Amino acid sequence: MAGRFVQRPTRTSVRGGHTSVPGGGADAGRAGGIPRQAAAPARVRRWVPEGPLDLGLVLGPLRRGPADPTFRATADGSVWRATRTPAGPGTLRLRAYGGEVVGEAWGPGAQWLLDGLPALLGAADDPEAFVPRHRVVALARHRRPGLRLTRTGLVLESLIPSVLEQKVTTDEAYRAWRLLVRRFGEPAPGPAGAGERPMFVMPAARTWALIPSWEWHRAGVDDKRASTILRAVRVASRLEQAVGMPAREARARLEVVPGVGVWTSAEVIQRSHGAADEVTVGDLHLPGIVGWALAGDRHADDSVMLRLLEPYAGQRHRAARLILLSGVAPARRVPKMPRVDIGLL
Repeated sequence: MAGRFVQRPTRTSVRGGHTSVPGGGADAGRAGGIPRQAAAPARVRRWVPEGPLDLGLVLGPLRRGPADPTFRATADGSVWRATRTPAGPGTLRLRAYGGEVVGEAWGPGAQWLLDGLPALLGAADDPEAFVPRHRVVALARHRRPGLRLTRTGLVLESLIPSVLEQKVTTDEAYRAWRLLVRRFGEPAPGPAGAGERPMFVMPAARTWALIPSWEWHRAGVDDKRASTILRAVRVASRLEQAVGMPAREARARLEVVPGVGVWTSAEVIQRSHGAADEVTVGDLHLPGIVGWALAGDRHADDSVMLRLLEPYAGQRHRAARLILLSGVAPARRVPKMPRVDIGLL
């Protein structure tokens, strides 16, 4: 943060991809239910970013709710991430202090995670290429100097939770992700997989394909979203190859899967590619928020939002994130979308 400004978290700013990372010391014990380092040694990599870096801002979009079993920010100032890499499951712990980021990794995917650490923390991103055109955007950028766009290099880990978020409340989607990963995933390698609140690596593609229909129902996932995920995991290797494609071509490959549209593909490519220009369209709230922040138009639709973002061509996703992080949003005038748990039906 610049100066002494500390923005109070709001629903809008959290949706913009901000995770609060406590500033505890490096030796705080058993933070967040994770025990002290286990006997298995971790692989370590140290990396010095160019310019300011805020772990909570960079990695926040990867967290699917406060109880995400694959992501955790602990009281010692660490961010933990459990994921399935091309080399196998892995756990990554990141700590930033003294202008340096220290990464520790466990499991078969440890080396893959450490090799990709700079890209994950936005080394390929160029925030200096962004030129604010509106006061609200300029202020948000000034107050969030550590914002960089993450690039995970993984498709399926963002595609599945994005499909779960289609046309339901975020609480319902987060609950489904949490239940399915804990039920069918595997404990995270290293110390994160033990303790009072173990972390989990999401299931492999074949495991997703074998989840019985009643388990989807218990997690509150309707047949349409479950079928989309099943179609995607059957071609998982082809989808993962999209990380080597330009963003537009990668989106086109994802959208070949029935049930994956422009909203879902944008949400995935923003994370897997760190795509600065892939703005989300088809969202229920985003056009109104952007319209209100830039033109005082709470009824803006996708076409109006895209027109307002034209001055940010090449950086439209970054501009939209900064608007969300600014906390500027129209007051709610309609009731929240009702939550319906189909698992109780």
